[in-house]
Amino acid sequence: MLQATAVATLLCVYWGLIFAVAGLVIGWAASRVLSRARRPAAVPARWCAVGTASLWAVVAWRWSVSGMPGWWLPVPLVVTALAIPLALADLVHRRLPDVLTAPAYPLVGGALGVAAMAGPGGALAVRAVLAAVVFAGVHALVHAVAPAALGAGDVKLSGSVGGVLGATGWQALVIAACTAAVVTVVLAGAAALLRVRRWRGGVPHGPGLLAATCLVALFPGSGLEVGMGN
Repeated sequence: MLQATAVATLLCVYWGLIFAVAGLVIGWAASRVLSRARRPAAVPARWCAVGTASLWAVVAWRWSVSGMPGWWLPVPLVVTALAIPLALADLVHRRLPDVLTAPAYPLVGGALGVAAMAGPGGALAVRAVLAAVVFAGVHALVHAVAPAALGAGDVKLSGSVGGVLGATGWQALVIAACTAAVVTVVLAGAAALLRVRRWRGGVPHGPGLLAATCLVALFPGSGLEVGMGN
């Protein structure tokens, strides 16, 4: 029994290190993409790399302890690869650059396609597409009514993250929207206390939306519709 536990622990550490190193490279590369974009949005490369490495290590841990099925693995990897650079860009520049929000659609779509084919099948893909349209539509409506409260970048991001949320169940859309709102309120309070000048035009909503999506992608089995039995 002890030997089996030791082996499982070693495997968890092994995969954690492998994923962390890969995440370090991905995070650094994403920071370079942001800094070299047509409209640059430079972010601290060190924080981008370390943050992505940390999230990829968490993905490895969740997978190695059977916290998620293998067919779902590509989805949290893609989500966490995009989350840190986009969140940093929004926090620093108050915008979500097209250089990452546009590729998010084929990347997320590909990951969800793999998950659907290897896992529960077409129902997951259909639900993801419908959720992406609904989530993007709601964000577009809010942006049209109150553009100061929700930027165009948030609308562009909402479709790709909506697909991930919808793949795990319709409840996730509500959970993520509420979580993102709470995070945004917390950021607004912190900005008021610290007198953050760069946020005078509005508090970034992207970090909250990305944090909520990461949580759902990493913990898809919390009463949602992604089956754990493959």
